[in-house]
Amino acid sequence: MFLTVDEVIVCREKYLSEIRRWKGAPIVKVLSGLRRVGKSVLLRQWRDRLCLEQGVVPDSIRLLERDSLEWLHLESWEALREELTPWIEGVVGPKVLMIDEVQLIDGWEKVINALHKRGDIDIYLTGSNARLLSTDLSTLLSGRWVGIPVLPLSYPETLEIRGKTEHSPAEFERWLRWGGLPGLHQLPDDRRTLEQALDAIYSTVILHDVVHRHEVRNVPLLERVARYLFDQVGNLVSAKRIADFCKSQRISVGVETIQTYASHLEGAYAVHRVKRWDLKGRRHLEVAEKFYAGDLGMRNALLGRDAMADVGALLENEVYLELLRRGYTVSVGKLGDREIDFVAERAGQREYFQVCYLLNDPATREREFRSLLDIDDNHPKTVLSMDPLDLSHDGIRHIHLPHWFLESDAP
Repeated sequence: MFLTVDEVIVCREKYLSEIRRWKGAPIVKVLSGLRRVGKSVLLRQWRDRLCLEQGVVPDSIRLLERDSLEWLHLESWEALREELTPWIEGVVGPKVLMIDEVQLIDGWEKVINALHKRGDIDIYLTGSNARLLSTDLSTLLSGRWVGIPVLPLSYPETLEIRGKTEHSPAEFERWLRWGGLPGLHQLPDDRRTLEQALDAIYSTVILHDVVHRHEVRNVPLLERVARYLFDQVGNLVSAKRIADFCKSQRISVGVETIQTYASHLEGAYAVHRVKRWDLKGRRHLEVAEKFYAGDLGMRNALLGRDAMADVGALLENEVYLELLRRGYTVSVGKLGDREIDFVAERAGQREYFQVCYLLNDPATREREFRSLLDIDDNHPKTVLSMDPLDLSHDGIRHIHLPHWFLESDAP
């Protein structure tokens, strides 16, 4: 058994099942996501399952964790080739290669392409930069790789890792405040420790996955853009609006630079960009988008204020991430002058979601339901809020948010 006690606290069965689905397929499997989201542990868990459940001989599996002390010397494709050659030549029969944080190896795609052509190596990679992986893999392995996005812990997974058996308001608030990075929930439960840990993760994302990779020179501006996007979670944002804000702070910057920096942050999974879908015109709009944080804990720690003051934005952010976990493609809906928080599509089916903190005000209740009632189709429509009473009416479901997060809705 390879796993340590800490690593088996939570087994993310959905991801392990997805990995198993592609086992042995003649394509490269790529697990991608934010730093510290649990990709490394998933690789180790899959390695152990191959040995314990699939009967794979341990010597035929090679796991290289590039950001660990043991493998820091693997900085180039030449070093990677030299490291793997004795193993490839010494093991007879099928082999399994796993490389964690592969983007830290310069020219790695050359070696992966050559190994894939052999046909006897089942390859699994992880990475923390979306564009690096997609661009380099698409160039050499067009149609011969599959991406498996890994997201922060869901609410049920967070309860599991914390040893809780059921929902409680305190646990739900804690999840909204501190996010879903697995290692965070094994630290002492005090604010200073958790904020320091999240700040360190944010610094790693910015410095290693953005500044170093893209040779960003104006780091203060990059951080200002990140803060703005985190602060505007759930609001429509444009590059011009950010540039205007910077100018109000006596910082002169062009729209193209803002677009570039936002794209870098998106590539590092620090933020997710969501386009607007015009329900009448049936097209994505090019003007103004929404951004959501890759992890709420990192966002809340960076902004340095009471997270629960933005509870409506936090709930909307987590609903977006949960829809991604459930396999949906998500857009923001536009219907005339009304907004639909999420238009979610999966397996050819569409659903609409409105997210609200509370519906106790009649005007708020009218606004949230009216936006869905005005949609002229029969796709499922749901309003999500913290109200415990069932307020469903006119064919529109209303669900208490913690209960919705606890639903099992695997695609």
